[in-house]
Order: sequence, then C-alpha cells, then structure tokens
Amino acid sequence: MSSPETLCSVVMPLYNKAPYVAMAVASVLAQTHANLELIVVDDGSSDDGPEQVRAIADPRVRLEAQANAGVSAARNHAIALARGEWVFFLDGDDWHHPQYLARQMATAARHPDVEVIATTYRHVPTAQFIGLAWDLPAEGRIERVVDLPTRWRAGNCFITGSVGVRRRLLDRMQPCFPPGESHGEDMDLWFRLNEHSAVALLDLPLLAYRVEAVGSLAAVHARSIDLPPFLTRMEARALGGQAPAHLRASMLRYVNESRVTMARMAISQGRRRDAVQLLADAWRSAQGRRWWMTSVMALAWPADTVERWETRRQRRTMNF
Repeated sequence: MSSPETLCSVVMPLYNKAPYVAMAVASVLAQTHANLELIVVDDGSSDDGPEQVRAIADPRVRLEAQANAGVSAARNHAIALARGEWVFFLDGDDWHHPQYLARQMATAARHPDVEVIATTYRHVPTAQFIGLAWDLPAEGRIERVVDLPTRWRAGNCFITGSVGVRRRLLDRMQPCFPPGESHGEDMDLWFRLNEHSAVALLDLPLLAYRVEAVGSLAAVHARSIDLPPFLTRMEARALGGQAPAHLRASMLRYVNESRVTMARMAISQGRRRDAVQLLADAWRSAQGRRWWMTSVMALAWPADTVERWETRRQRRTMNF
C-alpha cells in the first residue's frame, strides 16, 4: 500500500534545456510529497543545463551523464538508477504541480492492484510559464482504463510527464523505452504496460506541458506510408498472439485508425496514391464512418481542405 512515506523517483532526461531546466527541477523539489529523488540524466548537452542542475544544493537531486544516445536511452539509464517504489517522468522543459506526487500516491492507495497511474495535463504556452499555478478541487474522478487503445482513440488522456509506474514492473521491461527512437517511444511503453496492468487515471491537470505556437499539425508527419515502429510492433503482438486476448482487437483497430490518420495527412500533402494504399491496408478493421469519409476525401477533396479539417480534429483530440 502506497503512503506518504513511499519513496518516489522522478526521472528527467536532459538535452539542451538550459532556459527551462531550473524551473522543471524546482517543480519537483516543491512537491508536498517530499520523500522523493530526482534523477537527471544529461544526454550530452552542449549548453549549461547540466551545470545549472549541478549547482542545486539539494541531496535529493542526482545528476548523471552519458554520451548523446537519445531520450529513450536517457530515460532507461535513469530508471536503472531509481530506488523508489514508484517511478515518474518529467521532461526538462515541463512542470509538475506541487500536489502532483501526493495526488498520484492517493490514487495508488485507492487502487493497490494497479501498477500504472496517471493524471491529465494542460498545454501551456511558454509565455505563461512564469508564475505558473492553479487551484485544484479536493477530489478528482479516477477512471480505471483497462483497454488503453480504445480509450486513446477518444483522445489523448495523459502524456509522459503525467505517468507513474511501479518500479518492479519497469525493471522487468527494461529497456523500457526503445533505444534509438524518439517518436512514439513513450506510446510504445504505455501500450505495453497496459498489457500487464490497468491504468488508474486521475482527472486532474497536474502537469504543465510546454508548447510553442501551434501551427499545422500535418506538417510534422513524415512523407511515408510506413507505420511508426511502435505501431508496427503493436500490430505484430496482436496478430502473433503475444498480447492479451482481450486487447488484440482494440490494438488492431487502433493501428488501423492510425493508418486512416496517415492517409489524411498524405492527402493533405498531395500524395493520394499513398493515401489509397494506407486505406487499403487499414481495410481489415477500420471500415467505419471515418474510413469511408477518408476514402471520399482521397477521391474528391482539395488537399488544403483536408489539411484544415485534420488539423482541427487533432487539436481537439490533443486538448489544444
């Protein structure tokens, strides 16, 4: 049973975040749940971010260094050093509410069988990070997420900085984040964790996620019909029977819904032949209204109209 005495480990990868890292570290040290350690792994920064961390005179802060190997390797390194019962994540430019760990521990106490806990979050522009604070209600609704792929299709419900995992489960899954990957590496872990445990999701925004000006979301998608590696692996686990039986259908549907999203991005970039191929690949389990609508888009809609449509949809899904 988790309690106020439970040691919590917060792991932070650091790479060229000098303008922000002091505030991120301060948010951890300001937690009302004070029994914590902060493990910062410098991934070969070329700025003075590591020196700023080193100058913080608090025995709970530990700075380690590694040659640049990417965010996944930095997080895995920090997890291997963690001593806490629970491991939490924070990037070097984000911010934890002072009650973040205390509220997470309360969730863990109410759901002792769960090994993954999470909270909601807020997108906050950089200009609003000064004097960051907000009040919280005494209680928040806790949703028990058994089928994360289905839940995720309704909208992003948490991100890396709002997740906690029992260290014993992470230890069994090392390397937790796929080495060398920096796109979808967090999603890879969350979906794999859900194959072992439900997620207790507290509906309180306890993380400030730093965002710059939001432009076209379509612009960040690669011009490819290849699935991101985490989706390829998810599909393989579902088709190969390695995933739990109750999740296989929803995992395949999530992968194929992702293909439909990629098809819309392809249309917006003028790659209609690629869009048709993606829709054909998604036919197996994504034959709903969205699949058919995207087929119409591929045949008749102007590219710029599809881009505006999909950008608005993704902003709603991502809580912008």
